[in-house]
Amino acid sequence: MSGPDFSKSDLIPVIAQDVDSGEVLMLAYMNEEAYSETLQTGRVCYYSRSRQRLWRKGEESGNVQEMKELYYDCDADTLLVKVNQIGGAACHEGYKSCFFRRIDAATGQTTVVGERVFDPAEVYKK
Repeated sequence: MSGPDFSKSDLIPVIAQDVDSGEVLMLAYMNEEAYSETLQTGRVCYYSRSRQRLWRKGEESGNVQEMKELYYDCDADTLLVKVNQIGGAACHEGYKSCFFRRIDAATGQTTVVGERVFDPAEVYKK
């Protein structure tokens, strides 16, 4: 086998990681078409479960992900894509990473640990 096994599931999880810092930016999904497009273009394309269509990262915000490295796990059912995050934010809420809230295990309290890179109300004028 060479690459992910889409026969197990039409959608497989994809972890996006900053190639330079190693910071985990987001978790999304790819179908076979998104995977093929990503390989062909070098620009990360996902499958949006909410929109039920291909989602070319940054198509609205301009915060695109340039693929630098691509890995798949031992079961061939999860991808890790190391990216150059152009525009500074992977998160649709305007943060660099979608993982900008930390939960204190002892208290259950949530703390925002990231800083907004952009205002979503300005970027997504819907």
